[in-house]
Amino acid sequence: MRTAEPGTGAGPYGGGDDSLALTVTGRPRPGRWAAVLAALFLAVWLAYTVVVNPHLHWDIVVEYQFDERILRGLWVTVQLTLISMAVGIVIGVVVAVMQLSESPVLRVIAGAYTWFFRGTPLLVQLILWFNLALLFPVIGIGVPFDGPKLVEWQTNAVITGFVAALLGLSINEGAYLAEIVRAGIQSVDPGQREAGASLGMSNRRILTRVVLPQAMRVIIPPFGNQFISMLKTTSLVSVIAGSDLMTVSQHLYLANFEVVALLIVASVWYLVLTTVASVAQYFIERHYDPGAASMRRRVLTNLVPGRTGKGAAA
Repeated sequence: MRTAEPGTGAGPYGGGDDSLALTVTGRPRPGRWAAVLAALFLAVWLAYTVVVNPHLHWDIVVEYQFDERILRGLWVTVQLTLISMAVGIVIGVVVAVMQLSESPVLRVIAGAYTWFFRGTPLLVQLILWFNLALLFPVIGIGVPFDGPKLVEWQTNAVITGFVAALLGLSINEGAYLAEIVRAGIQSVDPGQREAGASLGMSNRRILTRVVLPQAMRVIIPPFGNQFISMLKTTSLVSVIAGSDLMTVSQHLYLANFEVVALLIVASVWYLVLTTVASVAQYFIERHYDPGAASMRRRVLTNLVPGRTGKGAAA
């Protein structure tokens, strides 16, 4: 039980009247404590059964955690994530602007793009990109519609596992980011565009200087979720031998049959990457919404009994 001290301004209007002293009494919650104890017991039991399991070779986990081959695969995973997200952002912004265009042709093209790449599984897209040579044995630059080619390459020599992974991940991600960017742009009040137009700004300048900076508060949270999801989605590249972390782990456990141990090694690194990305997302969100933290602090301060109005404002 907590009781506000007399004369400390605990009243609803910050006055010092002792008659407005606030008494807060916690209500017993036996069901909540029972749930907490049950959850703790289950967590401890699961951890114990995993740690002491004789079939799980922790020495293998420790041995391969910083293995050179694992670290090379980890670097490939980071590269795939960063490059795919960068290309996906460019595609997403362009497609989102096309979706909001006054031209029905651009809207149809953008809608067809998002419809197709969001409607088909990413795994299918990766396999199709990796087997592009079955459709186009030779790719080149030249006159379209079977015209003469200036430069030609063998498709199998160009579309390696890494390139196919980049194409599949970035193009697929662009379709999702387009919807995120579109929602962010539409969240900005139309009056902001009108204000920019009244100052003589071009449409592109209004978009880059007025609309997108304000839309970032809506775009950043789902974008961060997509980035974290991309870190884990790169594991699908293993089906086309993309040399990523999951691919290397598979090659190793196929050689030494330590399947679970190598999967734990990969899982630990995925957890590290997603944790770093989550922390970065938190600070980026605070950067684009600096008032949220101070507002939350002021609200929580005003709810604490025994604090004066002056102290809460501080």
